Amino acid sequence: MKKDLEFFDVDSIPWKPIDGLPGQSERILAGDPNGPNQSRMLRFEPGTVTPDTLTHDFWEEVWIVRGSLRDLRLDETFHAGMYACRPPGMPHGPWEASDVCETFEVRYEAPQNPKDGAG
Repeated sequence: MKKDLEFFDVDSIPWKPIDGLPGQSERILAGDPNGPNQSRMLRFEPGTVTPDTLTHDFWEEVWIVRGSLRDLRLDETFHAGMYACRPPGMPHGPWEASDVCETFEVRYEAPQNPKDGAG
């Protein structure tokens, strides 16, 4: 669960390197740092290239706040102001960042029994 938070300066939360992912760091803004239900910022340092195409079993909404990312699988570049909504199982990446790229992500588990079948 996420706790109640009123507006605060996200710079009060330090960037933490992500183990096993060189050039990437995160700041967890709300939620479980070890689970799928979280809001976070993700930062790619210039020259970062991620190794794999990813899929996961949770929803992920991503807004690029700063910079750009090149999707090497799609051969397409996405830049600040762009948004993605990825359902569980949707492949994405690998990525290359030529400059600093920061994203805001909201991640959450898929409903157990969706009533409308949407998704």
